[in-house]
Amino acid sequence: MRTDIFARLDREPEPPKIEIPRMSRHRIALFGGTLAFYLAIVVAVLVSSWLVALDWKVMLFRPYQQWPELHAFLDYYVVLGQRGPTAVMVASWLGWRSWRQHTLRPLLTLGTSLLLLNVTVGAVKFGLGRLGPHYATQIGSAELFAGGDIFPSGHTANAVVTWGILAYLATTPRARRYLSALSAFVSLGVGLTTVYIGTHWLSDVLLGWAAGLLIMLALPWFEPLITRAETWILSVRARWRVRLGLRRPAPGGPGSPAPVVLPQSLSGTSNSTGTGITDAEKSCPAPETSGSVAHTGAGGRTRAHSPHAVRSERAPLTPAGSRRPPHADRAARGGTAPAHPVTGGPVAP
Repeated sequence: MRTDIFARLDREPEPPKIEIPRMSRHRIALFGGTLAFYLAIVVAVLVSSWLVALDWKVMLFRPYQQWPELHAFLDYYVVLGQRGPTAVMVASWLGWRSWRQHTLRPLLTLGTSLLLLNVTVGAVKFGLGRLGPHYATQIGSAELFAGGDIFPSGHTANAVVTWGILAYLATTPRARRYLSALSAFVSLGVGLTTVYIGTHWLSDVLLGWAAGLLIMLALPWFEPLITRAETWILSVRARWRVRLGLRRPAPGGPGSPAPVVLPQSLSGTSNSTGTGITDAEKSCPAPETSGSVAHTGAGGRTRAHSPHAVRSERAPLTPAGSRRPPHADRAARGGTAPAHPVTGGPVAP
């Protein structure tokens, strides 16, 4: 009994190919509502509204001093929102899935989502330049355009995208529901943990949740681009494997051997003269020999020369018909011979 895990995995059937998500009306409506919520938070912070006042109240409350016993655990829990460790963990799992399913879509989808995350969140971070709670200078101020980079919360947005991509790429509806709930729980916990530690304002976390959700809702728009990228990468890999000699070219492609065409003297259908090809030889293709070289002879026919000619190509050693010379007194074989008496004596004229 084999206990090798790889041997068991090789016998497992591949998971079914799931349908690629598309931008339905429901998804477009959610995207529009999330975008409106995103813009509302940005405007509320820009005008220093009640949301900024709430940020200061939570910061001055100092949750890490109210519940200090949670600090040690939450210092490790917040790592689930850091881009480097989470990207390595999720990429390892999706890489295994790509290898098992013979597709690059999981890894390309993760790369696309992280690229969108860096571009959109990074642009708003450095554009608004908000300072964090530990570096605030004036109570009640929004602390914008001061050289900071904490609005929106990168930990929160990264948690939404990195763990949400597992639900997006789930192979069954049941797995998608469970993974969606898990990613929502992790991203919610990471965002509140940053508020507890004091590294982000509450409005930073709200905007981070919205930013990550916008990326997840917009991913179906990028599926055609992901498909084209996968096709291009696989074609480039196939060409390099052929060039490096790791795989033979496809039949009919460059480098394939020329077909063997028999000359007219050996391609007849009659078998009465002994120079044609029998039916059994016609049904069996000529064996391929290493080092065969094809050249063009008279009449434009191509013939493959090999170190040892096959049986159908050899010239007959003896002429067709009987080996005995003709005799005047001997009747031809197959003709009517004169009758001879059973007993001796001359034959009556």
